[in-house]
Amino acid sequence: MRVRQLTTAAAALLLAAGLGGCSDDPAPVRPPGPAPAPADPTAGTGDVRPADRAAVRSGGTLRWAVDGLPTTFNVYQGAATADSALLAHALYPSLFRPDDHGRLVPDPDYLAGAESTPPGQQPQVVTYRLNPHAVWSDGTPLSAADLTAQRAALSGLDPAYQGGRPAGYDAIDSIAQGADPHEVRVTFRRPYAEWRSLFGPLYPAAETATPDAFNQALTGGGHLSAGPYTVSGYDAAAGRVSLSRNPLWWGDPPKTDRIDFLATPPEQRLDALDEDRLDIVPLTTAVDRAVPAPPTSSPAASGTPTAAAAPPAAAPEAATAALQRAESLHGVTVHRAVGASLTQLTLNAARAPLTDPALRLALSRAVDRRRIADAALTPLGLPGAPIGSHLLAGDQDGYRDNSVAAGPADADRLLDEAGWKRPAGGGPRTKDGKELSLTLLVPADSATAKRTADALTANLAESGVAVKTATAPTETFVQDHLAAGEYDLALFSWPAGTSPAGEQRPVYAKPRPDADGVLDHGTNYARSGTEEIDRLFDRAGAELDPGARLGLLQEADVRIWQLGHSVPLYQRPELVGVRAGVAGAGVWGYGWPRFQDVGWNA
Repeated sequence: MRVRQLTTAAAALLLAAGLGGCSDDPAPVRPPGPAPAPADPTAGTGDVRPADRAAVRSGGTLRWAVDGLPTTFNVYQGAATADSALLAHALYPSLFRPDDHGRLVPDPDYLAGAESTPPGQQPQVVTYRLNPHAVWSDGTPLSAADLTAQRAALSGLDPAYQGGRPAGYDAIDSIAQGADPHEVRVTFRRPYAEWRSLFGPLYPAAETATPDAFNQALTGGGHLSAGPYTVSGYDAAAGRVSLSRNPLWWGDPPKTDRIDFLATPPEQRLDALDEDRLDIVPLTTAVDRAVPAPPTSSPAASGTPTAAAAPPAAAPEAATAALQRAESLHGVTVHRAVGASLTQLTLNAARAPLTDPALRLALSRAVDRRRIADAALTPLGLPGAPIGSHLLAGDQDGYRDNSVAAGPADADRLLDEAGWKRPAGGGPRTKDGKELSLTLLVPADSATAKRTADALTANLAESGVAVKTATAPTETFVQDHLAAGEYDLALFSWPAGTSPAGEQRPVYAKPRPDADGVLDHGTNYARSGTEEIDRLFDRAGAELDPGARLGLLQEADVRIWQLGHSVPLYQRPELVGVRAGVAGAGVWGYGWPRFQDVGWNA
């Protein structure tokens, strides 16, 4: 899902698991000093049990756990969730889909080909050749009308459309049919390099052509779709959405007769797996939020009245026990990989003493990223591989560790130069009589966050920085703390998207005054930015040459490091339990399941 509004879905993804490109590398701008180390080759997104279609039998039902019944399948609406996006990819076209390294490639089920005018030629025109066999569930072919309506809904030109505004739709000037009904020509008012991210998912014109149509919740039957499956049941009371084979599907036939998506709270998932009530089960949250078993006896048991006890907090020991239980379940394989999401430490530049860029830079160098990644990931059976880019994950094409741009690794010297001196008798550093004491905000119910915070606190203490951890519930973490600026340091994750110029720009955009003169930081929770970084993102977004675009993104990442905005730590872990005999399932990394391949081995 490529929507970057702060909806329920975005907030959930931001805190998922508690924290939580192109092939041409043009030797981009590199900061002075030794060459940074490459990403750990063992760290990569995706761990899927391969689906050999010849070995997968036709028929059967799959039971798939989701967090909750989606109230809409329209991923561009405010009520959309990560589960909305999952089901949307079974029901609606995406003209491009990410490969294993985050590169967007045409999906031949929907797109026979696409070509943009060469760099430098104005205006930019992208010509799409739609698969002539691709039809909506009423038999109507996909056409220019669908792209036109979606652009109108998402461009921001009509405020009556109540939804997100994904990057790129506002850059489109016009859409028209080409030489025949299957050719679509999209003309841009300004160059847009990441045009492959558009129209995925694509919704039918009937659902997007007017604000009234677009704004209604998209659930249940009666709506058009164009995926390998259609909605055959939507039972809100039972918490179940059922998908059945699309009788008009033109591609490889779906292997499974039906997929039941079942709303299953994380704390119930291991039991459901053990009792053979689920087949594909995301387990990241179930493990990460595991809580210790309640005591076998209590004062209340002997008749002594007690106040209602608070729910137990997630604990690393309970998470370890939950993972061990998952791994021991008969007939279940736990797939694991680092995901396409970057867990990072954000430094609040609007709050003293972090208003000083020299201190932020010194703290950035004091963080031992490998030590932190090891503490967070190795208990989950994953390599403790740190990440060194704010914009690209370790296995994306063009990834480079730019942390050396933050300056020398001698954090003690940098802290001394920033005026924070170690007392002769030990203890936290001081400046002008004040101790260097900071709060670290973490999600309250995450064992991974606790392991990370414990390692980070010990790490910074060695440099004379006192850190006290403060927790906040997931439900209020963003609005009451990040958005309000009520923290010094904060630990959470951002998605590592396939289109970083457009998707990541709001995270690092320089805060600017709104109409009332109040500084508007948007989703830049660090509240630091520069005109230069904004220009680099803008130039990258308009640069049609892949190598030059990557060079601009690398330069932007260097400047973000030098700003002391945040410290990328590691890629967020993902765990999925899959029942024996199920093929084509696991951790999908950047992409999503190829639903027509997921099924039961013969």
